[in-house]
Amino acid sequence: MAVWALLGFVASALASSSPAADVAAETAVGSGAEATASPRGVPIASPAPSRAPAGSVHTDVPESPDPHRFHVIYLHGRIIEHAGPRPTDPRFGLYDYPAVLDALAARGATVVSAQRAPNTDMDAYAGVVVAQVERLIERGVAPDRIVVVGFSKGGGIAVRVSSFLRRPEVRFVLLAACVDGPVPPNLRLTGHVLSVVEESDTIAGSCRPLAESVPRPQSFTELLIATGKLHGAFYRPNPEWVEPLLDWVEGRLQR
Repeated sequence: MAVWALLGFVASALASSSPAADVAAETAVGSGAEATASPRGVPIASPAPSRAPAGSVHTDVPESPDPHRFHVIYLHGRIIEHAGPRPTDPRFGLYDYPAVLDALAARGATVVSAQRAPNTDMDAYAGVVVAQVERLIERGVAPDRIVVVGFSKGGGIAVRVSSFLRRPEVRFVLLAACVDGPVPPNLRLTGHVLSVVEESDTIAGSCRPLAESVPRPQSFTELLIATGKLHGAFYRPNPEWVEPLLDWVEGRLQR
């Protein structure tokens, strides 16, 4: 997991004639390639949590956000763009997007996430997310209570949001978001960043080379998990990554 390239710089080369090639393309610092679907938002109801009142899930930022809650913007992997909210990959199994959203809201966060259109341009969508973050701040949410979470291609978009936004207190979680290759010269991490890497993942690896490129983010933490589920470790709300992510959001995991 040494040198890497942001998911998305390899997408065109990997563009696919097979599901496996699609998955590989998806993970290039947010490149993308997975399956087939219809572009639409997917609002999901939250389950009752054990520790705090459940949060809520929205397809866009609320008009009147609660400034006391954390606001999590979740950016899904590429397969959701093409195959809908609960697609199945032959290697990695079911990607349960609604269950992931429920898990992120389980401790009371307001979660914002929408299904992107097929073949969404990462730079353009990063601009959409930057605008969402700015609207949350304008509506009274403190920057340090905003967390942008991205998996695979969504992780590549999150990297771009971090690079374009440049608000040092906003936080970012990169799930399987980086692959081998040179660090793109036009992308740099800003803010506080948590990277989560699955040990058995044969597609994505460490984001540390990007984090160590100057200028560096305010803070960077990388967590290695070992579920044995390859890239599919993030297809479902497995506690190995969900619990430390929520702990980090709440400040329980050291930054």
